[in-house]
Amino acid sequence: MAKQTTSNVLMVRPSSFQFNIETAVSNAFQQTLEGVSEKEIREKAVAEFDAYVKKLEAHHIRVLVIQDSPEPAKPDAVFPNNWISMQQNGMVYLYPMNTPNRRLERRDEILETIEQSFEIKQVIDISDSENDHQFLEGTGSIIFDHINKIGYACISPRTDKDLFIAHCELLGYSHIYFHSEDSDGNLVYHTNVMLTIGDGFAIICLESIREEEERQLLTDKLQSTGHEIIEISEAQMNNFAGNMLEVHNKEGQRYLVMSETAFESLNKSQVQQIEKHAAILMVSIPTIETIGGGSARCMLAEIFLEEKN
Repeated sequence: MAKQTTSNVLMVRPSSFQFNIETAVSNAFQQTLEGVSEKEIREKAVAEFDAYVKKLEAHHIRVLVIQDSPEPAKPDAVFPNNWISMQQNGMVYLYPMNTPNRRLERRDEILETIEQSFEIKQVIDISDSENDHQFLEGTGSIIFDHINKIGYACISPRTDKDLFIAHCELLGYSHIYFHSEDSDGNLVYHTNVMLTIGDGFAIICLESIREEEERQLLTDKLQSTGHEIIEISEAQMNNFAGNMLEVHNKEGQRYLVMSETAFESLNKSQVQQIEKHAAILMVSIPTIETIGGGSARCMLAEIFLEEKN
């Protein structure tokens, strides 16, 4: 039976974390930090990463940590969920990335390390479509409802509609696509900053979906598949309240992982709604969020593969 959550995650410890000029073109969440040197930014990012790993492990969630290689420099290596997904059918998918310096993150040695501990049936590389300027950035672009076999995506420069549909069909999933905008009218760069799907709940910024028909379709589908909708505002989305991931530990305890920034933006009612489904697990990653424009969910690549004995 399909599972919505996993207790195994992959994280990449950053080596060259920095403001990525290439990705900033389509990611309005990225910001610079004034008066902080590049060296300090790197050091802060590593410290935040290590504390994040430690917190997950303290809650008995298994983290496979990969050290990023220093050369070539990969400023966004800390966000592996955009280039890889490891599915319950034993398949590993490698995705086409929008910016050239993020394509460097796909490394064979990472796959070799995963294979030491987990069963990989086959690696399917769909990154060739980069040559045709078509992109689909993993579970940044696609939010999977594994139980009901549905993929959700907001279309953007990083999420090609045709590729998304084809990938869902390859997985045997149905698909729902829509358009999401920030308050300045920019397309939201990744679906996972405005939508989180957990086991029995969905956190979503409905007001970012301007088309009423799309909004209604999404609401109806989430409700009909048994999800309690927890609605967040655009201001909360901008504080990464849509960028969360539900995991479970070895004892079966369910956690919703989010950043402190995201948690602090929630109101009491939203927290109560969440806690009906999962305990909240907060991590402090302000440097990574500000400079990288991605939050707690972006740093986790779920491993649904079977563990080796």
